[in-house]
This record gives sequence, structure tokens and C-alpha cells, in this order.
Amino acid sequence: MSGKFDIIVVGGGHAGAEAAWACARMGAPTALVTLSIATVGQMSCNPAIGGIGKGQMVREIDALGGLMGLAADATGIQFRVLNRSKGPAVHGPRCQSDRHAYARWIQKALQECPNLEILEGEAAEIVIESGSVRGVAMADGRLLSCRAAIVTAGTFLNGIMHMGEKVWPGGRYDEPSSCSLTKSLTGAGVQAGRLKTGTCPRLDARTIDYSLCARQDGDDPPSPFSFMNSSLNVQQVPCWLTETNPAIHAAVRENLHRAPMFTGQITSVGPRYCPSFETKIVRFGDKDSHQIFLEPEGRDTDWVYCNGIATSLPPDVQDFMVRNIPPLRNAKILRYGYAIEYDYFPPTGLRATLESKSVEGLYLAGQVNGTTGYEEAAAQGLVAGVNAVLALSGRDAMVLRRDQAYIGVMIDDLVTKGITEPYRMFTSRAEHRLCLRADNADRRLTPIGADLGLVDQERLGRFRAELAVGERIQEILKETRVNGKQLGDLLQNPRLGLDEAVALAPADVAVELQAARAAHAAILHSVLHDARYAGYMQREQLALRQLAEMDQRLIPPDIDYGKITHLRHEAREKLQSISPRSLGQALRISGITPADVTVLAIHLSKHR
Repeated sequence: MSGKFDIIVVGGGHAGAEAAWACARMGAPTALVTLSIATVGQMSCNPAIGGIGKGQMVREIDALGGLMGLAADATGIQFRVLNRSKGPAVHGPRCQSDRHAYARWIQKALQECPNLEILEGEAAEIVIESGSVRGVAMADGRLLSCRAAIVTAGTFLNGIMHMGEKVWPGGRYDEPSSCSLTKSLTGAGVQAGRLKTGTCPRLDARTIDYSLCARQDGDDPPSPFSFMNSSLNVQQVPCWLTETNPAIHAAVRENLHRAPMFTGQITSVGPRYCPSFETKIVRFGDKDSHQIFLEPEGRDTDWVYCNGIATSLPPDVQDFMVRNIPPLRNAKILRYGYAIEYDYFPPTGLRATLESKSVEGLYLAGQVNGTTGYEEAAAQGLVAGVNAVLALSGRDAMVLRRDQAYIGVMIDDLVTKGITEPYRMFTSRAEHRLCLRADNADRRLTPIGADLGLVDQERLGRFRAELAVGERIQEILKETRVNGKQLGDLLQNPRLGLDEAVALAPADVAVELQAARAAHAAILHSVLHDARYAGYMQREQLALRQLAEMDQRLIPPDIDYGKITHLRHEAREKLQSISPRSLGQALRISGITPADVTVLAIHLSKHR
């Protein structure tokens, strides 16, 4: 073999970019193999980053030293925090992105990263010998040597595109699919399945009548994703809101016999929370209209993304749909919507590190694990990259807990419960979301990123300075008394905001809080949120300690569940299939009861 690397990352999407960045930053000689360098970091679907649950994960990626938050801040054209009217635990940072600028930013960061080489070409086979990764065979005959491989191939594995009756191979519009990589993995014992996703028509902005739309502006001032940015100096671009109508719904119903989703042409399951427009019409038959968000794809392009009408209906039906929306009556369709079916690998076949249980040194991340969304993919890519390096260097794995990060919630859900449809992150999936706010991701995760070598000295110095300010604010809240009560306790009243707290405080304390607001607003508000939720969080601590104790009781990977005679037959089968890392993970497996875990705990104690 030639081209010797420690780690090869296959695929240049959001998962691949974060995986390659993490590996190289941690010192491992790394190759990123992609079909085209020009499409690395490309936004295949909507031109946006973040959202509810997703935005929290972007901030976690940033806190650990990843790329996505910095790239979003550098190339965003509109910034909003969703759910502002609700509590800070469910605030969701989101930005509308310039999709071309975003990809260029990611490409530049990777091209300038030491220890990283970007190679163009198709990875045809993961070379596996004696159950371990040994290299990657390229379609052009090159053989690349490595000790670990991270597959982040997105929708490219045996991708099939659908638009009405038309079917053609492809991994993305005008890009080929990869047709041999799945075979090399299934031949090594990795299970595979099929999923589906889709996208919407793109329109020419010059042909849209925006006077008939509702305008949607960004927040003023905009909130950055990255903890490295205190503020953003950005000229924001508006988005626009319109809606469908009964005439369009009737046309879709009349053409369901031509919709691949309903003719049997598409057999795979698509994302429940981002359904095709035709699925919406069938599922929500009582609705007369659905919202459409008209989202510009960048500052220097006329392309507009029609968020809300993803479809694989034939072009003539898409023409009717678009032209019968008043603001779009004269709209020119630049690209029709389409659906794509692709291979994925059920994530219950992975360890919590995202390493395959079947092949040593094989890691999977992103849509190949059954997720949907740039943010979910990027988070997995970072975790897979970190753990590949840690494994090769003989260090303990990084497994984030459910109370520690949304990333930990997602990966635990995937490897423990598996999926029946593409997985999307929501705040409701996190039982400890009061602790997992977007505002405190740095305090939760930056120390971990520093220990790993992902966080540079500039970021670490900034973090320590902010942490010192936060600790001083905590002291003020604890030591300042108003009418015999701690100021921090008073903040548990939801009607008491910062201004009211300052008004109640002694003059010297009020001055210090005002100064903190001027120079360190983010950490000030984060600490105030801690104080507001303190009562709830204290009640969670017992549950968290019990969870931590269960998660710290590790199960030997070579345990034979068939020999634990007191376990129910169903429990033995499920435990053998999932191979949980700890008693805590075992308890979260669907169908495993507390009694089963008690039997398992007794067995482990006897055979320690």
C-alpha cells in the first residue's frame, strides 16, 4: 500500500469535515477522501445552521473545538434565536447561511490544517484483514494504508434519485453515487438498510413578488454561535413567509398516483419531522394551508430555497404548485425538488465511541448512521474523529453522558435504541435539558476539548477569563442579601429579571453587575439562568448521581449473556445484540427492565 496515514476519513460533508479536523488537530496523520474538493462542506439541502436542539449541538461542537460554529458565524446572513418567548433551556440559536461561502470557509480551514491531506477520488473498498481496518482501496486503483477509517458518506452509498417517474443514480444533484463501498462493509459483517430524504424546488429571487409575502428579519443584535465571538458585525438579509392553499392541495391529491412516495417506487422510510409536501397533504388532510419559508441561499446569488415544500412529484405538478402561490405566480424554478434513497448502517451495530462492533478501527458518522441534518452529522463526525485518535494512542474513549451534552443524548439514543426513521435532535429528547442549555456549552465541554488537544490556547485563555467572571457573579448572587434572602434565590422568581435584580442590590453590587453586563453579557446571563433553575437542578442531582453510578459500572465487552441463566430469554437476546457499554446503557435498551439490570449487576459482582 502507498499513502500511509493513521486515519482516513471517507466523505467530505459536515461529518467528514469535523472528523478530519478533529483527527488532524489531535496530531494524527489524516487523509480526507472526497469525490470533489469543491463540494467539501457543501450544504446539500437547506442553507441554514442550528435550530431547536440542533443549535445547542452546534454550540457543543464549538465548545469542544470544532468548526461548525465558527463557520456559521463567518458566513451567516441572518441570525435568530428560536423559542425566545420560552425558557432559556429551549432557546435554539439558528442562522441563515450563505451556502457557497460556508463551503469555502470549511475548505480553507481544512486545507490549512496541519497533518491533513485532502484526496480526490472514490473510495471503493475499506480494506479489512483479520477483522481490523488496514486501508482504503480507491476506484482508480490506489491503495491507501491506515489504522482506522471513518466512513461519512452521507446519501452517496448506492444513492437513487426520484422525480416523478424519473429514476437515476446519484448521491446528490448532478453528482454520482458510490456503488461499491457498502458491499465491502456488509461483507465484513456490518448490517445495512435503506432510508429516504428529499428536498424542495429552488426559485429565482428576481421572479418572486416579495410584496405579497410576510417579511422575517433577524435578531438585533445577532447572537453568535461560537464562544470565540462576543458579537457579530453582519448586514442581515431578510427571509420571507408565504403559504400554500386548497387549490394546490387538491392538485397534489389528484397526482398522488404519480408521486414516488405513494406508487411504491420509493420503498424506504423518510424523516417524520421533515416530510415531503405530498406526505403532509395526506397526513394532515384537514389543513387548508402550510407555511413556506423563502430562504435566500446567499448574498451573491439569486437562488431561493422553498423551505416547506420538499417534494419528488413530477416537474409539471411542481410547476402548478409553485405558480399557484400568489407571490410565486411568475416564479422561475431553477431546480426541481427530488427525493433520494440511500444506504445506511443501523447504529445499534456501533459502540458508544461510534466504532463498529464488527470491525476494529471502523467508525461511522452522519447520515450513514440513520440521522438527518448537518448538525447531527457534524457532532458525530467530531466524536468519531476524537475516538479514533484516542483508540490508536491507547487512551480512554470520549463518551459524553446524557446529562453532559446533547451530543451524548443523540449517540446514546442511536446506539442503544436504534432508529426506525431518520433521527433528528429535539430538546424534548434530553431529560436533563435544564443543564444542557446553549449558553453553558463552554462550561460543560471546553475543559474536555482542552484535555483532548482540540482547544487551542487562545480559546482556552478566553474560556478561563470568562469562567473567572462567572465565578465572581456566582459569589455575588450567593453573598448579596436582600431582605434576608440571597439575591440568587430571588432570581428563581420568573418575574424578576436582571434589571429588577440590579435595582434591589446594594449600590456597589449593582455597579459590578452592570459592568459585567457591558463586558461579559453572555456569561452573566448564563449564570443568571443557573440561578433561575437552581431549585429544579438540585432536585435533578440525585437522579444524575444514580445515572452516573450506573454509567460508571462498565460491562466487559466479551461477556456471554447466554450464560447468565437468571436473565429472561428476551433480555439475553437484546443485551447480546446491543452489547451495552455500562449498566446505565443496558437499562435504557427498549424492553430491558430494572429487574434484568439487577440480575446483570449481581452477575458482574460475582465475577469481578
